Amino acid sequence: MAIDRRVFLKGAVATSVASMMPINWVYAANRPEGVAPLDVSALTWKSAADLPSYFNILNTNPVNAQPPEHMLDPVTTPADVAFIRWNGQLPDFENIDPKKWTFTVDGESCKTPKTYSIDDLKKKFKTHTLKLTIECGGNSRSEFFPNAKGNQWTNAAVFCAEWTGVLVRDVLKDCGVKDDAVYTGHHGADLHLSGKGEAISRGVPIDAALNDDALIAWAMNGEDIPYMHGYPLRIVFGGRPGSVSHKSATGISIRNKVHDGKKMESPAYRVPEYPVAPGEKVPNEDFKIIEEMIVKSLITYPETGTELKEGKTLTVRGHAWAGMRDVTEMEVSYDYGATWRKAKLTKPVNKTAWQQWEIDLDLPMAGYYEIWARATDDQGVTQPVVQPQWNPKGYLFNGCHRIAVRVV
Repeated sequence: MAIDRRVFLKGAVATSVASMMPINWVYAANRPEGVAPLDVSALTWKSAADLPSYFNILNTNPVNAQPPEHMLDPVTTPADVAFIRWNGQLPDFENIDPKKWTFTVDGESCKTPKTYSIDDLKKKFKTHTLKLTIECGGNSRSEFFPNAKGNQWTNAAVFCAEWTGVLVRDVLKDCGVKDDAVYTGHHGADLHLSGKGEAISRGVPIDAALNDDALIAWAMNGEDIPYMHGYPLRIVFGGRPGSVSHKSATGISIRNKVHDGKKMESPAYRVPEYPVAPGEKVPNEDFKIIEEMIVKSLITYPETGTELKEGKTLTVRGHAWAGMRDVTEMEVSYDYGATWRKAKLTKPVNKTAWQQWEIDLDLPMAGYYEIWARATDDQGVTQPVVQPQWNPKGYLFNGCHRIAVRVV
């Protein structure tokens, strides 16, 4: 009789965790100093109460939580430090049988609606493994002034994990896409907090669904997707608002109009169509849908508040991403933007994976410094050094990330 891997791992916590966990899950070599290997209970966290103390919990119902920024240092984000964002009730994970889970493609513009099991997806379509950056549209919302309502994310509502599954476009094409298709609608098992209806149902333009390297994924970092990240199946679109990467996914509708599901209505996940003054009210009809994320970067080493001995070189590193674009230049300043130094920058391993950057700085004398980081994308768009265009919902903040360092 086969042993259920989740039950086995959960029951094995009393043994040596570090020795039993596979390296492709733990990513131990890439973890920041002092961060412990993955606690296998992370596979089955099912409430805010289960989360480790290092998480900053912004909301318990629904669950919204983020790690400290420096814990995002690994190139591939471990599952137990990736931010968590739910919109409604969590599914009844313990009673989910992945062998019976189904995924349905339907909608007005679907030629032949079909329902697939996870095994069907694995057998019928080519499997792909991709690193995809997922960022909440409200990442860094707390940086806006005046304040915008919503979860007050700092800069850690973003991660880049390795996902394994089949391409969304392969599955949609297998069902047939009519010429009048406009948008997709994504569906999952998470219910509204009231228990009635979907908590969220967003989608992407049909061109994105048919051209992006987006996945219907069953694995995260080489293992079953943990409960908090969408077990047992997740739609994953890199470079687009995280809200379209539906967790515990049950299907996609091919729509002949812009999808009208929950949280597609204005002003959710939308910004004004024109520049507005900070604090200005905007009529709902004057908002446009956020369909792509924008250029941004993050300092993950050293941790803010670090002290450095005078005369010692400071290594600074982090990640950069630009939605559906690539980052082509990365710069760092330690004198409040008076001068900028170019950092080494890697190319993305695949489209919409975040890129790594690093620079060595020789700070001139003892004292207090702020390290600022800014990225430029392949269309020449650069992060603003202060606040970007304010908007009522607090989306798309991409001002320069900064950390404090003292030389002693």
